Amino acid sequence: MSEEQAVLIEAALTAHRSVDPSGEQSFHPAFHDLDESGRRMVFDAVQRQRTVEQALAPGGLSSTARAVLRRIHSGR
Repeated sequence: MSEEQAVLIEAALTAHRSVDPSGEQSFHPAFHDLDESGRRMVFDAVQRQRTVEQALAPGGLSSTARAVLRRIHSGR
């Protein structure tokens, strides 16, 4: 893995996501700069992060699951 690819993967793994005026979140821009194998590495790393997060969280929900439930309950 090149240093540039490692930097892009690290950036894509951050929790920050921009939100447009309608409230929709988007992928981190670094995600779009990665090739297919880099995007697969991001996907695999996120899956590992969520597994650890679920194991540690009360109720076993990841932050993604909690965010989805908040949106469902708010009617958006």
